[in-house]
Amino acid sequence: MEAKILGYSQDDLKNLSIDILNQSKKYGAEQAELDISLSSGKTISVRNQETETIESNNDKNLTLTLFKDKKRSIVSSSDFSKKTIENLVEKSISMLSSTESDEHFGLADKKFHPKCEKNVDIFYPQDLSFEEIIDLAKEAEISALDFDPLISNSEGASFSESSSTFVYANSNGFIGGFPGTRFSLSCSVIAGKDGSMQRSYDYSNARDFKDLKDRASVGIQAARNARDRLNPSKIKTGNYPVIFHNTISDVLISSLLSAISGRNLYRQNSFLMESLGKKIASDKLNIIEDPFLSKGHASTYFDDEGVEVFENKLINKGMLEHYLLSSYSGRKLNLKTTGNAGGTHNLIIDHHNISLDDMISQIESGLLITELLGHGINMVNGDFSRGASGFYIKNGKVHHSVEEISIAGNMKQILLDIEMIANDININSSKYIGSVLIKNLSVGS
Repeated sequence: MEAKILGYSQDDLKNLSIDILNQSKKYGAEQAELDISLSSGKTISVRNQETETIESNNDKNLTLTLFKDKKRSIVSSSDFSKKTIENLVEKSISMLSSTESDEHFGLADKKFHPKCEKNVDIFYPQDLSFEEIIDLAKEAEISALDFDPLISNSEGASFSESSSTFVYANSNGFIGGFPGTRFSLSCSVIAGKDGSMQRSYDYSNARDFKDLKDRASVGIQAARNARDRLNPSKIKTGNYPVIFHNTISDVLISSLLSAISGRNLYRQNSFLMESLGKKIASDKLNIIEDPFLSKGHASTYFDDEGVEVFENKLINKGMLEHYLLSSYSGRKLNLKTTGNAGGTHNLIIDHHNISLDDMISQIESGLLITELLGHGINMVNGDFSRGASGFYIKNGKVHHSVEEISIAGNMKQILLDIEMIANDININSSKYIGSVLIKNLSVGS
């Protein structure tokens, strides 16, 4: 039996979508597209073994986009009643008369839509009571508090679970959608010694409840992270090899993705202009986009415009194989869509069969960065500067913690200076990447 979320099945949403698209055509829209999404879930938080918050979340949203005479209007609502939807369509039509035209507006070409539905393996519903998830969070927290006497306080632990579904449909005749689930567990504690206090955390995020990191392990890692940051010492300003820990190394990939996104390219707001088919990173960097990854955080068979997606090599030994384009940005650049309206779909970054410990052992004097502060990248020229904290490496071993430092360089050179990627893949996000060693960065203390 098909699962229902907030009383709606996939078929219910598809029928509703068809009715709205028909209304849009009746009122005079030349093209229309519609996204309907539903989600339902629970979130709890505990602190010092006392329950702090209990929330039940139920969300509905409908977004309708209409096109006429190269003009576009967008309206949305959380009310799915017949009268509200009629008013929504009328309002969207009336808005078209006062919007600016753009020759690049319009739906994706229908030849790019999938010809059939495909299974997306991300739906693993789990019947959990509030009592059960409260106990899970409490177990994570007590494991952290009991780990070391230096753990002086807790900032709490939280657990959330949600089930969602959506349907995308357009006047080309394409309609598709699928359900998904998500579970997360986190814990944050404070360590103290000799007047020094440090906070840190750990978390786990998964599509399947059974794939969550063990709750005791989450608590213990949070406690270890906080304890290890105690009593930071100064380092000399200079140039060092720098390891970006797997919990933050995706910042390097995110900067790259922003630079090759259609929106930044057609606005000429990118340090990687005219880089298609060129070497933009180290030979050590290989990135595959895998939309069909089982239990992937960004798995799908079509993008936000209903364009069919495929497994693609994005970066091949440092060479840029394709940009990230929607239909609109593709038209602006006189290129075709790459199926990336809404972003990328599970990026798998090759590692080099080396552990983080082995990577550290090869560094005589350097840094392991575990936290970044600020948003310091100039998208036009690639200049990069961030506040940071982490650990100083000396003679192949972590020597002491550091904080209130800055790291700086140029992202074009940083990508070329990737020396190796460890096998400690972070599975908590859709960018599956391990810790990354950069050959040389400027460090200020």
